Amino acid sequence: MSNQSILRITRELSEIQRGSDLSLAVACRDIDVRHVRALIIGPPDTPYEFGFFEFTSKFTKEYPTKAPTVQCITTNGGRTRFNPNIYAGGKVCLSILGTWRGERGEEWSSAQGLESILISIQSLMSSNPYENEPGFEDARSDYDKKNQAAYVAKIRHETLRISVIERLEDYLGIKRGKGSQVTVYDAEEDYQASVLEAPFEPFKDLCKRRFLWYYESYLASIEAEINKHRDGQRFEKMPFEGPGNTMEGTFNYTKLKERLQTIYAKLYDETVGWAAEGMKAVQEEKGIASNLQRQFEQIVSYLKTNDSMTIDLDLVEKNPFVWQLVFFGRPMTNLDGGMFRIMIYLSPKFPDVLPRVKFATPIFHHRVSPDGILCYNATRKDDMRSHIEAIVSSIEEESPAYDPRTLVNPEAAKLFWGGADDKKIYNRRLRRSAQDSAE
Repeated sequence: MSNQSILRITRELSEIQRGSDLSLAVACRDIDVRHVRALIIGPPDTPYEFGFFEFTSKFTKEYPTKAPTVQCITTNGGRTRFNPNIYAGGKVCLSILGTWRGERGEEWSSAQGLESILISIQSLMSSNPYENEPGFEDARSDYDKKNQAAYVAKIRHETLRISVIERLEDYLGIKRGKGSQVTVYDAEEDYQASVLEAPFEPFKDLCKRRFLWYYESYLASIEAEINKHRDGQRFEKMPFEGPGNTMEGTFNYTKLKERLQTIYAKLYDETVGWAAEGMKAVQEEKGIASNLQRQFEQIVSYLKTNDSMTIDLDLVEKNPFVWQLVFFGRPMTNLDGGMFRIMIYLSPKFPDVLPRVKFATPIFHHRVSPDGILCYNATRKDDMRSHIEAIVSSIEEESPAYDPRTLVNPEAAKLFWGGADDKKIYNRRLRRSAQDSAE
């Protein structure tokens, strides 16, 4: 591969990784940037909402003159077709990839790149993916409308089951019950075997943290669907689905809810378990323990000379892997008089595994889940001061840009971005939680 191609791919990966788009993630092994893994998080208000869809992208030496080869690997072991243009075998039909006929001007050009490919794939994950099927524009009958609703229904169910629940169960080592599929399909299996390395799972921590963010949304989706589709009801087959390229199965939202709750409990145990693992790292004088201790001391010293953040910071039981942040609401804001205790749990694998932040003091906020999980995004992943600043900023920001991927309290978000009266109710409830915190 030419140096020019390698530099181009490396630059593109870096730009995506540094970008603010929370719905895209990319990674590759250090030994070969030609094989890239990408994660697309399903768009809100679609049947793919907050699902984790993974793809491989293989670049040749002709890149960027020639488009990379892209395969979907979230396919239930090659058994599930998630979209008319995303086949069960992993094929992604897009004109810019040369895998689908397109209009003039829609073909690949060297001005495009990996991010534009991922955004194009993401655009297929619409609120009505049935319309991606050729000939849809001629579909006007009641039969076609019934198919559209049935297709959306089974995609929503399988997005939860396959892309979210089974992925997290595999990460956490949760065994599935009788009749559940346990095969994990990997389009790069032969490549990995050839270099004799462990399976490449670059998005494990990201998916765990996002699961905690979107847990309430997953539950809300189940509650909205559970009475529409009885357990054991079979999926309807679409006209465009053929042998080996379909989405077969049955609805079972009752079981999905139980499995979601099991995953959440397991993640909670994992999080609080970092305290004991951290103390062991301290006793063994591991570098990560001294690194976090030093970062804590530097941040405390910084806070003593800088009043830009109204917080106190302590270690819980002198453990550098469990931090307690006390946030004081600023005067003349909705948080005025509030005093919120926030727990920051750190893994001995930091910064490869990022902190998990939970409010111990209840707060009604669009960035904080009903169970206290804070949604925030630090600029510098390895710098705890950057994490602290991002935590404070996410709480204090009064006029944030609308980004549904950051809204982890559905009720609060609906009020915050509703009408003027809704916003007043939101502000009152936020002020009330600040008042209650000080009592």
